[in-house]
Amino acid sequence: MRKSIFTKAFILLMPLFILCACGRVRSEAASAAPDVSLRDMDGKVVAISGFKGKVIILDFFATWCPPCRQEIPDFVELQKQYGAQAFTMVGVSLTPASDVRPFAEKAGINYPILIDNDEASKAYGPIRSIPTTFVIDKEFNIVKKYIGYTSKETFESDIKELLSK
Repeated sequence: MRKSIFTKAFILLMPLFILCACGRVRSEAASAAPDVSLRDMDGKVVAISGFKGKVIILDFFATWCPPCRQEIPDFVELQKQYGAQAFTMVGVSLTPASDVRPFAEKAGINYPILIDNDEASKAYGPIRSIPTTFVIDKEFNIVKKYIGYTSKETFESDIKELLSK
């Protein structure tokens, strides 16, 4: 009898636990963004801190990841719309450079793509799910983290808010 009550309680509470543990948005107090240097698709070393002074959306993705691929057209549009302001989109690929270049060309990616050498994913992570996307303010602080597909409207709201500060 007692075991049965425990089992029922466990079954009823497990979905709630999973929903809480797998929250899509983690909004934490601003923390300094780690500065790492990675190679871009041309082999040039780029420090993420080189974008300081801009609102940055830093997206960890892979070319084979369906939700990552779904977000990319939105990122291209956001870069077009806000790139002339103090904003930049930055992709961090968990896929080797040889696979990223043809993918980026086909997708029309118009923002920097850096190739992770495990340094960035360790510094910002661990990155356990992709896409994982960080919103970084002009002072180079992480203000939001999104895990999984996130809508263009959500990112646009974040960009507008941070550009107005």
